[in-house]
Amino acid sequence: MYFLASLLNRIIFSLVILRFLTSDFMMDLGLLPERDADMIMVEGTSQLCNDLLVDPQDVVMLVISWHMKAATMCEFTRQEFFDGLQSIGVDSIEKLREKLPSLRAEIKDDHKFREIYNFAFAWAREKGQKSLALETAIGMWRLLFDGRHWPLIDHWCQFLQVKHNKAISRDTWSQLLEFVKTIDPQLTNYDEEGAWPYLIDEFVEYLTENGCVQRRK
Repeated sequence: MYFLASLLNRIIFSLVILRFLTSDFMMDLGLLPERDADMIMVEGTSQLCNDLLVDPQDVVMLVISWHMKAATMCEFTRQEFFDGLQSIGVDSIEKLREKLPSLRAEIKDDHKFREIYNFAFAWAREKGQKSLALETAIGMWRLLFDGRHWPLIDHWCQFLQVKHNKAISRDTWSQLLEFVKTIDPQLTNYDEEGAWPYLIDEFVEYLTENGCVQRRK
């Protein structure tokens, strides 16, 4: 009986979502029959932000995109949108708006933060590119770490602009999170012989040379 009731609930939920996705609201989000019929494009995403009463640069839009498994920033396929709403457990914009505080809070959960962080690299990357443009990477890092209070974020971004000035690889993106999670801001537990990417080694040298931290030998 429990299985049948659960199945029935999922079917009802899917029907409600399907009706929602074929409503005039979806047309307002850019799903126009004559063009891009299966896509919410940039204009539609902007309208979604307006309806949710959030800034497009609010981290909650990244969290929503993560739930939707969106392949591209500021775009959603119909299937991504459908699956995302189902994942979040809502069937209207009003209910999605009510969920915003809890969605925004997910960034504070360590496990979810790691998943969102890893998702953000490919999501923010230009189509067809393997690396992430530097300015985009810096913007994403500032967005992601805004609520995590990493004391070295400003130094890291300045270092990249002054010393690196190149696109960011996935390896650097991933290893920075490990650096943030395992190395204290004064670098007292940093191992120069560790297997860190050269860019992080150079960052440590930059911090030391510029007196940003006082390392204990």
